[in-house]
Amino acid sequence: MLSTMPRIESCFIVFTDKIQSKMGEGTFGQVLECWDREKKEMVAIKIVRGIKKYREAAMIEIEVLQQLGKHDKNGNRCVQLRNWFDYRNHICIVFEKLGPSLYDFLRKNNYRSFPIDLVREIGRQLLDCVAFMHDLHMIHTDLKPENILLISSDYVKVPDYKSSSRSPKDSSYFKRVPKSSAIKVIDFGSTTYERQDQTYIVSTRHYRAPEVILGLGWSYPCDIWSVGCILVELCTGEALFQTHENLEHLAMMERVLGPIPQHMLKRVERPAEKYVRKGRLDWPEGATSRESIKAVQKLHRLQNLVMQHVDHSAGDLIHLLQGLLRYEPSERMTAREALRHPFLSRDHFRR
Repeated sequence: MLSTMPRIESCFIVFTDKIQSKMGEGTFGQVLECWDREKKEMVAIKIVRGIKKYREAAMIEIEVLQQLGKHDKNGNRCVQLRNWFDYRNHICIVFEKLGPSLYDFLRKNNYRSFPIDLVREIGRQLLDCVAFMHDLHMIHTDLKPENILLISSDYVKVPDYKSSSRSPKDSSYFKRVPKSSAIKVIDFGSTTYERQDQTYIVSTRHYRAPEVILGLGWSYPCDIWSVGCILVELCTGEALFQTHENLEHLAMMERVLGPIPQHMLKRVERPAEKYVRKGRLDWPEGATSRESIKAVQKLHRLQNLVMQHVDHSAGDLIHLLQGLLRYEPSERMTAREALRHPFLSRDHFRR
């Protein structure tokens, strides 16, 4: 892939004194940390591959960010667009520089959970951003820990009491906790405006709503489902639904959340109708392997999963998650309703 990218130094000679480091790389291209000599600040520059679908996504992202920027006057919800340019068929987007993604923070922390008060603060900000986008008739469609960035890279090390059997001299006895809970949402290349009967597949697998998998059409509630999955992951340290196959994914949902409503299964059409048999999910009969069945069986009910990791506020959090993870999209909480939930009440916040 890198051979298709322009010579980076010549691409940014006008904008930067030097490239500090590569911040990330993906199928779309790469992100570089650079010094903006005009504004005298560090920036992140996303260099998009010169391939039609990636260029189109980049132009969508630019348009969405410009719209969001017009309405988000304080710039505290979504990553800020600084500039963009087209260099030898590569869209280059200049952003403010932020800290690590929630996923990267979890990974470097050995996938250990965030403190519940931090989950609350991050959840409130995330839902505030989603409500803001939904008010503007926008659906993000790809919310996941990789697309939520901490504003600061600073963290402190605290004893991990769940590892209390270890000696304090053991580095795994301590876990990292971000100094600041402030976050911003990124990656708007898949964002779409509300339309009727959208049925194409959206969202990264682990955060994909049931209506998307079943081909029933989707709208704003698909973002809400993703938020629910993200909050569980922050509480436990691990993705809620770790799967790469549709039927197994749906079976995992039933294991954690109970049966999928029959009226949803009855409306399923091709190609998702193969997941349903005699009015119910074709599981475990339709499983591809014993390992798949075991992967589903080892999952816990949502209440038990949360209570394993949360010492206080567990009841409020479980109630909120049950509202975010309702199967029927029309019954799922909206972002504005979720923001009024007792778990996210400002009374809980640390001062």
